[in-house]
Amino acid sequence: MTTSTQPGTVRATLRNPADLIASLPYLLGFRPADSLVLLGHQRPGTKIGLILRADLPPRELQASQADALIPRFADSRHDGVTAVLIGGSADEDGPPHADFVDELSRALSVHQLRLFHALWTPSVHTGAPWSCYRHADCTGVLPDPQETVVAAATTEAGFMVFPSREDLAALLDPRCPETVARRARLLAASPEPLRLPGMAHSDVLAAAVLEIRAAFGRQRRGEGPPDDDQAMCLAHALSLTPVRDACLALAVPAHTPLAREAEDVWLSLVRELPAPHRAEAALQLGYTALMRGEGALAGMALANATEADPANLAACLLHTAWSLGTDPAKLTGLAQSDTAVDLGLAPPPSVDASDAATEAPAGQERRPEPPTGLR
Repeated sequence: MTTSTQPGTVRATLRNPADLIASLPYLLGFRPADSLVLLGHQRPGTKIGLILRADLPPRELQASQADALIPRFADSRHDGVTAVLIGGSADEDGPPHADFVDELSRALSVHQLRLFHALWTPSVHTGAPWSCYRHADCTGVLPDPQETVVAAATTEAGFMVFPSREDLAALLDPRCPETVARRARLLAASPEPLRLPGMAHSDVLAAAVLEIRAAFGRQRRGEGPPDDDQAMCLAHALSLTPVRDACLALAVPAHTPLAREAEDVWLSLVRELPAPHRAEAALQLGYTALMRGEGALAGMALANATEADPANLAACLLHTAWSLGTDPAKLTGLAQSDTAVDLGLAPPPSVDASDAATEAPAGQERRPEPPTGLR
């Protein structure tokens, strides 16, 4: 399993390797375990670029994993990486996984990239030991992750940090598997519940818009998940290209209250809809999370979408872009479409529309971005 995260625009100074390691849960969105985390150094080496997390591989797969991961940093933005390996126990010869570090260094050299730092810790917890692979005297214990500057910036931005990757992934699990299975049967029997006999396509689109607006209304009133009829209508609504494009547009700009509200609606629908209909809601969730810099959630949602419907071209393309570590700024064009319908959604009533742009200043809705100036 891999996780790809692009940094945001909030800067947070990390003065030493211990601070960097302790900040990983807040950079990723969850506490990594038995993991390799690669942090790309952007040219000219003053800030972090792409962040990748992968499970630690068995020895026989170390070379192939290094060869699979490192090329994602081989672009004009990066000139090297810092590697953090998490898990295992040190012995008299030093930290574990040294062979894997050698494979990473080899793969980096193939692409003319540098390994700036190679760090190890058994776990990302207060007081856990850490050390460097290259210098025996480069060692210490981790500070409290909650007291790092990145933690403070992340908390201020309103992000949650999950205890593990599995806890984050559980967000996408069906709320009630029996309900989802029942809806699969209902949708199989009536795949287009919004299209009544004799209806023009424009009338179907209008009905779909009303269903989307109703879903946001229920979200604002805290009415809970949709019932079967509502879920079926929403599944059909999201499958209509002009509606899908209009929903994607809600993700940009990412810092608005409406974008955050949309993410909650899509997350709810991912848990309420069966495959293949779930793919459209997961696509919306993945794109919205990606625009906000929530790389881990975005990747999980897009994987969920492609699993639910491997034929969903938009989900497959966006998942590929995520896998390649594409800068989210290059994907904002997905939120622009000449065919999108007008959903007629205003900002949540608790936020004045004129204040929406200042409710969360640009950059505060994304993971903090540390410079690479480690000492």
